[in-house]
Amino acid sequence: MSRQLADASASAETTIENTLEAEKASFLKQPKAVWATALAAVFAFMGIGLVDPILPAIAKNLEASTSEVSLLFTSYFLVTAVAMLISGFVSSRIGGKKTLLIGLAIIVVFASLSGLSGSVEQLVGFRAGWGLGNALFVATALAVIVGVASGGTGTAIILYEAALGLGISLGPLLGALLGGWQWRAPFFGTAVLMAAAFIALLALLPKTSAPAKKSRLRDPLLALGHKGLRTTAASALFYNYGFFTILAFTPFILGMDAYGIGAVFFGWGVAVAVFSVFVAPVLQKRFGAVKVLTGTLAVLMLDLVGLGLAAGHSVTAVVVLVIVAGALLGINNTVYTELAMGVSDSPRPVASAGYNFVRWMGGALAPFAAAQLGEHFGPQVPFFAGAVAMIIAILVAFGGRAYLKSHEPHLV
Repeated sequence: MSRQLADASASAETTIENTLEAEKASFLKQPKAVWATALAAVFAFMGIGLVDPILPAIAKNLEASTSEVSLLFTSYFLVTAVAMLISGFVSSRIGGKKTLLIGLAIIVVFASLSGLSGSVEQLVGFRAGWGLGNALFVATALAVIVGVASGGTGTAIILYEAALGLGISLGPLLGALLGGWQWRAPFFGTAVLMAAAFIALLALLPKTSAPAKKSRLRDPLLALGHKGLRTTAASALFYNYGFFTILAFTPFILGMDAYGIGAVFFGWGVAVAVFSVFVAPVLQKRFGAVKVLTGTLAVLMLDLVGLGLAAGHSVTAVVVLVIVAGALLGINNTVYTELAMGVSDSPRPVASAGYNFVRWMGGALAPFAAAQLGEHFGPQVPFFAGAVAMIIAILVAFGGRAYLKSHEPHLV
């Protein structure tokens, strides 16, 4: 009996090892359409961190307060969140390719208008329009990559997270290089990149037909009725509050020029990319999604407490903790995305839309709330509030662990 158990265990380990090797081999062997979509996603995600290095310059040139400038993030993510609910409705009627191209075209228009803004109110409004294009593109890009990529859903999600991490890291770098010259330049630079992505997708992505079953506007909200997806989305909402507290508020306490802020957040973004692609899958296969998620959230909570203690006292400590946070954020990004895409029985585009609607609300709330807390109570308080949000995220995930564990991978 013991010999049979040993043979079965060895066979299982061999199967898992062969699966891992197959995933590694298939990661780089992707159709051109996948790489074109992933590259366009890199450019799209660059728009998230693009404004980071130029936030102080925007505040100075447009005579705006920290809270007013923070609305650049809030308007962007609020519209992104709400528009997620219509992304599946649109793509299920006109197909993925047309939806991607419309999203890119909208970003080109509103990124260009952002560069022409004469007031912070105009800039906030144009960033909201940018958020609409971002929602149509981002939600559809994940579904297209999952549908076209070879190697299964796991490989596709890693490719998507790699694009996210690369875009998030390059965004601040581009913002710094162009923004150090002129604060309007990063917006025009983004418009050019997105126009190039539009041309690449037009040429390389084959026509994608609309699915046989059309998505209804209420489907993403109905999908959240699944306890596993609802738990994932609710936990991600509070996680994203901490994420965007770091991204949107830290530039104001660094006391650096655009180049310095860009360098810090480039390092942060590289950590996001490396840990989302290379570390998160290993940890998840070894310990399972719930343990990795709650453990990483706990460390991120401590990191935010450290940022609060260092704010206003040690710029060096803030820089180090921001980059460490990038590593933790990279791990959680991958775990949350995999859970959202696989924990329920809803079609992936529908589940993604419902999940992103909820989680981007955290990105919409955090920048303005952090700015308000910083202006009224000091630069330490926004980070402490972010730490509290991590505790809530942990409690939500732990409370719904029974629903999340149905998605656990085979542990090694």
